[in-house]
Amino acid sequence: MKKKQPKMSLILGKEYCKIDSNGRFKFPIALKRQLEDGDNRFVIRQSLYAKCLELWTYSSFQAEVEQLQKKLNPYKIEDRKILRKLTDGNIIELDTNDRLLIPAEQKDRIKSTKDIVLQSTGNYIEIWAYDTYNEMNAETPDPDFATMIDERLGGEASCPAEE
Repeated sequence: MKKKQPKMSLILGKEYCKIDSNGRFKFPIALKRQLEDGDNRFVIRQSLYAKCLELWTYSSFQAEVEQLQKKLNPYKIEDRKILRKLTDGNIIELDTNDRLLIPAEQKDRIKSTKDIVLQSTGNYIEIWAYDTYNEMNAETPDPDFATMIDERLGGEASCPAEE
């Protein structure tokens, strides 16, 4: 019998939230509506590439780890280090008031005392300190962004507006 693959939630949107004194924030209803029924568990981990946190649905994170396990050899030290680093997260759950608690050591990562931005990437949600998010977006955009997209995403694809 073939093992059922966990369904990955595709979550889209950007939301602004406030963290209370206990480190909790209300999970926005616009994002919650996109979750599978009963999908109230999440994994939160530090991003490897940015000064933010990543919030994965538990099922999406489970699928991600299964993919990593297929690609990495547990008998190689380097692969074990990679797996350990990429699975270093905390399981958190929505409480009865739809709030999520950011663990203290992870809250320190985003250096936020109150305002955060939730920015979806599709598979997971980035949690940014409001000021850090705005600084990142204020950086001068790459003048050749369209060329970079073309090179990374196929070169043959055309823009839907051009068809």
